[in-house]
Amino acid sequence: MTKRGLGRGLGALIPGAEAVEGAGQEQGAGPVHDLEIASLSASPFQPRHEIAGPAFDELVASVRRYGVLQPIVARRANGGYQVVAGERRLRAAQAAGLTTIPAVVKDVSDREALEVALIENLRREDLNPVERARAYRRLVNDFGMTQDQVADATGGSRSSVANTMRLLELPQDVQDAVEKGRLSEGHGRALLSVPDHGRLVQIWQHVEKRGLSVRETEALIKATLRNVSRETISRRRPTRDPVLADLAAQLQERFGTGVSILSKGKRGTIQIQYYSTEELERLVDIMLR
Repeated sequence: MTKRGLGRGLGALIPGAEAVEGAGQEQGAGPVHDLEIASLSASPFQPRHEIAGPAFDELVASVRRYGVLQPIVARRANGGYQVVAGERRLRAAQAAGLTTIPAVVKDVSDREALEVALIENLRREDLNPVERARAYRRLVNDFGMTQDQVADATGGSRSSVANTMRLLELPQDVQDAVEKGRLSEGHGRALLSVPDHGRLVQIWQHVEKRGLSVRETEALIKATLRNVSRETISRRRPTRDPVLADLAAQLQERFGTGVSILSKGKRGTIQIQYYSTEELERLVDIMLR
């Protein structure tokens, strides 16, 4: 996904936070407090599930040597404080053995806290596609945002938000593969074109086992669905009128997809199969011409 300006940014959501999160400057960002780490709780709106890894280990080493250079953003909650932005720094400070952490305390609503957590992670490209999809869905379902509003807040496009959210329609095992990085977002989108759940899982297992690229996966899906279509037509052929069967074969060759003609006397139906919106647009274009 092409990285664009992150919509309104942190500064528009929390005045002064842009300076804290971006340049690490305190001027205009509000007073910086040394908060007891024990008084801070994690954000319930944090879209990331996994933080550990080599990059986090490097951050811990840096914090252990130099301290936390950029204050986190926190809000008051439950008699203490709750992280709004900077959870990685908080966890790194804990891992480094610090007892306090610099923070700017802001009055932030639940909706703003979720939006900021999402934007902060998108800025650092920390979210995997499934985490991003879940965060988008939460903005839509829990806070009533439209996909256009989500796109505006995060600096993406409505179509990219919609396509990413569709990853949550994949079977859970396939979602896990995307979340763990065994499959890319492109693989996931390609698999969404397979209408049959069982066949989708079979194709996914083959793709992961063989290490197929997105383009190879798309070709495999197209070939598999075309073979299924041919098998379906072949099973019906013995009971059908040979003239209609010949016409269906000609149409199938013309459209490059499965075609069947169902007849009852002088009336009937022509069925043309498609497996993605792109293929539907291609077929419509052929018919309109």
